[in-house]
Amino acid sequence: MLELKNISFARDNKQILDHIDLKIDPSKFVVITGPNGSGKSTLAKIIMGILTPDSGQIFFQGKDITHLDITKRAKLGIGFAFQQPVKFKGLTVRDLIELASGGKIKLSEACDYLSDVGLCAKDYLNRELSHSLSGGELKRIEIAMLAAKKSKLTIFDEPEAGIDLWSFHSLIRVFEKMHDEIQDSSIVIISHQERILSIADEIVLLSDGKIEGIGQKEEILPLLLNTTSKPCKVMLEKGGSVNE
Repeated sequence: MLELKNISFARDNKQILDHIDLKIDPSKFVVITGPNGSGKSTLAKIIMGILTPDSGQIFFQGKDITHLDITKRAKLGIGFAFQQPVKFKGLTVRDLIELASGGKIKLSEACDYLSDVGLCAKDYLNRELSHSLSGGELKRIEIAMLAAKKSKLTIFDEPEAGIDLWSFHSLIRVFEKMHDEIQDSSIVIISHQERILSIADEIVLLSDGKIEGIGQKEEILPLLLNTTSKPCKVMLEKGGSVNE
């Protein structure tokens, strides 16, 4: 589904990504993890088209999308949840969910998307996406929107950031539900939450802009927990809100 070939990216004379090769197959739940500053969020933004790599190619479903902008990638079926959700002045929560789903949906469907992320539909459906909503509320609404969009590839950049513990467990169920219900779609999550790592089909470990390991939980977690190996050292969080 997605293939990165020899992706490199530098900013302010610092090499952030260094010759990254990565394949993400259809129907996979992949978590990209690693220490702070390892290049995880940069890699996610390059996949979405928010940033352009200095070298290398990106293929999505066999099509070279290296030079396509974020709008064209979204039309091809790539969705992205920002670490800090954006606000859409003048739109209500229901408007956003319907835009994501591609048209009018039943009230019950809209309510289901919100309840899945721990929000009461009665209180939120007609609210405007403005500064009156907290960062945590906006994050959950954005995840509900992506669930409604049913993208072929959905990328979440640290979805746990700013989320309380109860909501975090609800989000885990949302990811599992998306993975089970959307056929031939893939999910990529940038995270170092142990609970998210534990449900991944595959974990990609980044360190200093390079891939240190790719494998299942049993193969990668020992590397994460090996505090004697500096390139692989990372703090595993067991729950609650985490900010990188």
